[in-house]
Amino acid sequence: MNVPSPFPSGAVTVREVGLRDGLQIIPRVMPTADKLAWLHGAYAAGLREIEVGSFVPPTRMPQLADTAELVQAALALPGAKVSVLVPNLKGGLSALASGAHAMLFPVSASEAHSLANLRKTPAQAVAEVANIRAERDAAGSRCEIEVGISTAFGCTIQGVVEPAAVVALVQAALMAGADTISLADTVGYADPRAVSELVAAVERVAPGRVVAAHFHDTRGLGVANVMAAFHAGIRRFDACLGGIGGCPHAPGASGNVATEDVAYVMASMGVQTGLDLDALFALREQLQGWLVDQPMYGHIAAAGLPKTMNTKEAA
Repeated sequence: MNVPSPFPSGAVTVREVGLRDGLQIIPRVMPTADKLAWLHGAYAAGLREIEVGSFVPPTRMPQLADTAELVQAALALPGAKVSVLVPNLKGGLSALASGAHAMLFPVSASEAHSLANLRKTPAQAVAEVANIRAERDAAGSRCEIEVGISTAFGCTIQGVVEPAAVVALVQAALMAGADTISLADTVGYADPRAVSELVAAVERVAPGRVVAAHFHDTRGLGVANVMAAFHAGIRRFDACLGGIGGCPHAPGASGNVATEDVAYVMASMGVQTGLDLDALFALREQLQGWLVDQPMYGHIAAAGLPKTMNTKEAA
């Protein structure tokens, strides 16, 4: 008797966010030449969605001051989808001018985090989404507007974030003109059950519009949460080479889920990502050389691959 597999199928896309999320809380400014080497190394390893930076004031984040240059370099890579984070209308206009394929606008479900991060309430942030949408449409641009619901599973400042508040915020963001939605565990509070339940709740009111998830491995549940979201139907995941990064307004919430770990768990199950694990490991070593004193995180790079596994996955 053939028993159906409990595991869903379908290819997964990994979006490398290290050039933005990975670098934004590191005190040093990484030279542009090293960033370009990282960009090209990521592309060579099979990554086709890359968040290359953020249009924020250089006085606030000098680490990301060269974002426009990174966008232009990434646009030259065939088949790459280039995204940037924007915190306000001015950043959105810069994203449109740059030619980026997508912009991510963070809207926090926690009012306390929203005020710390954007200096706006969640409602004010949603209103800014509407302003960006109007400018995009007026410009005739095809740049995708993705609203990332940050602190969707809890907040180090506010504490509990109710799922109903997240659902309402998703609806408001879509009404304001967002094309797509992603859910972010900004502070590493999520667990697999919470992930499954929240994705299902949002899917009921916005079917097909939640397209990505962003997890931190702060408490060791990053990959488990990726798997919960995968089972719930999500097929795109943010990740960061070396598991570095975090939010400057989320104390103690460092450590994005590592790109290598996500690539490994998917490859081990036969889920296609198009990623070359050997190339990712080599790029991680380069990154450690560029960021000598920065700790790297993630499990598969430390433990090594099983000898039973083919490291080069077919795209």
